[in-house]
Amino acid sequence: MTYSAESTRYDGRMPYRRCGASGLKLPAISLGLWHNFGDATPLDTQRQMLRTAFDAGITHFDLANNYGPPYGSAETNFGEHLRRDFRPYRDELIISSKAGWDMWPGPYGQGGGSRKYVLASLDQSLQRMGLDYVDIFYSHRFDPDTPLEETCGALDTAVRQGKALYVGISSYSAAKTREAVAILKSLGTPLLIHQPSYSLLNRWIEEDLLDTLQDTGVGCIAFSALAQGLLTDKYLNGVPQDARINRPGGGSFTPDHLSDANLRHVRALNDIAQSRGQTLAQMAIAWVLRDARVTSALIGASKPAQITDLCGAMVRPDFTAEELAAIDQHAVDGGVNLWKKPSTDQRP
Repeated sequence: MTYSAESTRYDGRMPYRRCGASGLKLPAISLGLWHNFGDATPLDTQRQMLRTAFDAGITHFDLANNYGPPYGSAETNFGEHLRRDFRPYRDELIISSKAGWDMWPGPYGQGGGSRKYVLASLDQSLQRMGLDYVDIFYSHRFDPDTPLEETCGALDTAVRQGKALYVGISSYSAAKTREAVAILKSLGTPLLIHQPSYSLLNRWIEEDLLDTLQDTGVGCIAFSALAQGLLTDKYLNGVPQDARINRPGGGSFTPDHLSDANLRHVRALNDIAQSRGQTLAQMAIAWVLRDARVTSALIGASKPAQITDLCGAMVRPDFTAEELAAIDQHAVDGGVNLWKKPSTDQRP
């Protein structure tokens, strides 16, 4: 059946925020294709999730070379959905991809920031998706073994070749972000956006990264805003059979994340959300977006109804001072930052 997007998708329910000092606007909520668009998820389920997102005003689909499982399959599958449903809407979409983690065998496919790896990966991503260009291309992690000038030079080349419109970085420290901004500015390709992990249980960017992004005019899109599902009602009463921890590719979510301390805080946060008339997941998204320096929050989903629910975060985006104070009592580090090493300039 031919897909025709909802005519009401731009009716104001989904706000759009300017990305840093650029002219680009992103939806407050973007859809990440990290876990549930690989070969383990039926194509029809994927198709319905993408349609639901776009119909709700989500214009940004975020991918990476190694999203799946297996690696590369999310891009391949997305390319099929693009061909079948979204090709007429290409100019309404922001499509991003990344290179930085291990991807193919041998010394040139193990990730990092070398020119060889970064540009070869981009070519592979474009081929898998059937695209001439991506809107945003990211260095997926800081690589201490490659000069930052080399990594930034590869990003600049991607833009000059017409294979990316903008460039970004992910999981870089504040100091390395400033360096990347300066290098890219000197090359004539401004850094558009930073993609860090950020959630109620992982607040590392509040120390100095958000200030850095504001100072340098760089946008911010937060990933893992739901702490891989921990900040939902899924784990309030035990671990359900269909939880990520039990699914292929779900190894990034570990039993340690379900510690007694974390679950106590999650239950308390759930009580606050209910008092606001929201689900915990909706409040978690709204909380990430409470700071104007955060351009967008990336969500993940395994079914269309979850996307619809999360878009409901925009119904109640405001917080009182009393609510924020109550949340602060439970928005504490939960040991869920799997990306701490690259974001502190260390080897993974």
